[in-house]
Amino acid sequence: MATTTPKLISDKNEMRNWSRSMRAQGKLIGFVPTMGFLHAGHLSLVSQARSLCDVVAVSIYVNPGQFAPSEDLSTYPSDFQGDLRKLAALPGGVDVVFHPHNLYDYGHNSGDVAGEGGGPAASCVDGDGSGHETWVRVEKLEVGLCGKSRPIFFRGVATIVTKLFNIVEPDVAVFGKKDYQQLRVIQRMVRDLDFSIKVIGAEITRESDGLAMSSRNVHLSPEEREKALSINKSLLKAKSAAEDGEVRCEKLSNLVIQCIAEAGGRIDYAEIVDQNNLEKVEQIKGPVVFCIAAWFGKVRLIDNMEINLSIGV
Repeated sequence: MATTTPKLISDKNEMRNWSRSMRAQGKLIGFVPTMGFLHAGHLSLVSQARSLCDVVAVSIYVNPGQFAPSEDLSTYPSDFQGDLRKLAALPGGVDVVFHPHNLYDYGHNSGDVAGEGGGPAASCVDGDGSGHETWVRVEKLEVGLCGKSRPIFFRGVATIVTKLFNIVEPDVAVFGKKDYQQLRVIQRMVRDLDFSIKVIGAEITRESDGLAMSSRNVHLSPEEREKALSINKSLLKAKSAAEDGEVRCEKLSNLVIQCIAEAGGRIDYAEIVDQNNLEKVEQIKGPVVFCIAAWFGKVRLIDNMEINLSIGV
């Protein structure tokens, strides 16, 4: 298969100038932000952006601001050259890979943020060395689900995605639904701050056995990976039960929790929430999403399943 090597940009001004030159030519710009170690799920997002836009930019940037000190920033997997090969091999390829060295200056007093210093200060960080202090918060959507155990996560995501949007200036951005709360946080941020960007949620890409694709799956042992299949299996059971008339969320949640626990998983949360505002519901009366986070060994996995029932009055 023929490949087209994407243009590699690390300077924010060069990235912005590229986007503006494309727009001056009347081209629609698609954007997929990633943290690298790309798998088929990421590539499906890129393909969707390609189908909607004339040119596509992909960012590869591991964001220190979304990791707490106890989390896995230092062990987050990386294969930059492999990522470039995968992107080049896609039908239509990718026009630009934006690979900044650093996007936020955490200064010398960033005790609540992992990745202090964030690597070498490159052209994407301006200032007098006093550190950055501006954060973007989506106050209600960020507090539940993953926000309970990862209280700084969505602050880090929203802030860096804001910076990426301001640098890349895309028309369309594609995010995966596997990170459902993240998708809703970004969509709400774009709405509230009047970004002229259409944010699209792409369906979850799964392995042939149903496990949701994730860069963290590489850290699962073969035994843990087999046990982790209980997440998708239990979600499918819950969805089937809901479609058969069981609309009590406590019953459905208990079904899932028991299935995962019996497989050896440790539940972080298992909640049925409204698809838009992510508020927990007691009974299914409209579109909901069943969101799961569970530990298998030292790996925390997330997954979800939308349930769209037509509930009669």
